[in-house]
Amino acid sequence: MKRYTDAKTYDNQIPSVVTVGTFDGVHIGHKKIIDRLTESAERNGLESVILTFFPHPRMVLQQDSDIKLINTIEERIQILENTKLSSVVIHPFTREFSRLTAGEYVQQILVNLLNTKHIIIGYDHRFGRNRNSNIIDLASYGMKNNFTVEEISKQDIDDVAVSSTKIREALSEGDITKANSYLGYEFMLTGIVEKGKKLGRKLNYPTANLHIEEPYKLIPKNGVYIVKSTIDNKTYYGMMNIGTNPTVYGTHQTIETHFFDASFNLYNKKIQIRMLKRIRDEKKFNSVEELQEAMQKDEDFSRDYINTLV
Repeated sequence: MKRYTDAKTYDNQIPSVVTVGTFDGVHIGHKKIIDRLTESAERNGLESVILTFFPHPRMVLQQDSDIKLINTIEERIQILENTKLSSVVIHPFTREFSRLTAGEYVQQILVNLLNTKHIIIGYDHRFGRNRNSNIIDLASYGMKNNFTVEEISKQDIDDVAVSSTKIREALSEGDITKANSYLGYEFMLTGIVEKGKKLGRKLNYPTANLHIEEPYKLIPKNGVYIVKSTIDNKTYYGMMNIGTNPTVYGTHQTIETHFFDASFNLYNKKIQIRMLKRIRDEKKFNSVEELQEAMQKDEDFSRDYINTLV
């Protein structure tokens, strides 16, 4: 799959079949659309292209918006690379771009830059300045510009019964099992391991403290989770605590992972951690000893669960 960070750089020598959207989460509903796209491209000898935008439009047009996304842009690309797509075009979303009329957007982006011959799009798709044009308008533009429009019906979308909103809700509630079932893969957190207060080491549970640079990345509900990560081509399992460490009077949210049966220095290393199952809420214990006992129980539960996977 080829990746373009601007539609202006797209190699448009071969005509394309295109779909447009945010594709946050790249969940099983999105994959149904992508399959339809790639099958159409293969059948008609076209390039299959996803046109998406970054930053998210709400980040630009509603700067006070505290929108949280399931994937960082890099995670989104990583997941799309596992499909049969020819290309993904991540076009910069700016205020200037948002002011393009529907006709300007169609002519400049879809026709001139992407060489679009067929578009597969949801029945409720809106585009152009103030999002004032719809799929009927798009079909009309298609007749004038020699491309066809294929509608993804409401029934097709509803049949999947999955949406990015539902996944965000599940993650906010800590329901990793439900979120993963909708995503079709394990929810991931990607970041740099930074030095913490080394409290875990004092409890005999040394942890990797994950710093996520992207402020828009959705962090699941505070609590303890079973996780896994591939480091230096080897898979390690462990348990992660998301929270403020109230027993030791923590003041801000941290993401700390203790990997089982592992000994390595991860400081300043970029790692990706995949979340498998939630164990419990974060809790303030009466003493450090009580906290250690709880962590031992968490470990026992985690190891039993992991044994069912491997």
